[in-house]
Amino acid sequence: MQKVLPELSNSLESDLVSRAQQGDRSAFAVLVQQNQSACRRLALSILRDSHAAEDEVQTAYTKALLHIGKFQQESKFSTWLNRIVANQCLMRLRNLRRSRFFHLDEEPAEEGAIRELPSANPTPETEFARREMAGILATEVRHIPPLMRDVVVLRDVHELPMEEVARRLGISVAAAKSRLLRARAELRRRLERHHGRMGLSAVTV
Repeated sequence: MQKVLPELSNSLESDLVSRAQQGDRSAFAVLVQQNQSACRRLALSILRDSHAAEDEVQTAYTKALLHIGKFQQESKFSTWLNRIVANQCLMRLRNLRRSRFFHLDEEPAEEGAIRELPSANPTPETEFARREMAGILATEVRHIPPLMRDVVVLRDVHELPMEEVARRLGISVAAAKSRLLRARAELRRRLERHHGRMGLSAVTV
């Protein structure tokens, strides 16, 4: 990693990103330094192995440096970098699973070999995707108009019957159902903007 110049440490993130995109390795080093603790915590939470986590974090730094020119600053650099770290870790988990399991209709390579079956419990990558999707959903719910937000919160968050939702909102059941459909459609439209990193299958509104 490049030696960090003292004067860069107090620079704005946007300025550091701009400099890094122009080839300033010192600026990129500052960005990494500011985010390295969070990146390591994220990797460790997914992989549960400190050595593997460190490997994938370093790989993520390399990929971030190679692709920094494509970062359009639509989100914070930390968000973009964490996404790369998460993708690296999830890819590692997928590769590990592929190396451990094979199709049940295949013959064992050796006589008496024991087939390993996937656990029915959620995988770390599934849990991570769920947590991230839940955070995105909560943010988008806060951003939709109050009339839509209220019906979604009452029905989908508090899981109240439609009759109770309508009573609390002071409208008919039919009107509450219509408003809920519009609210869910608006949320789906907002959530689909995230499909590039989450996958459309994660959008379940």
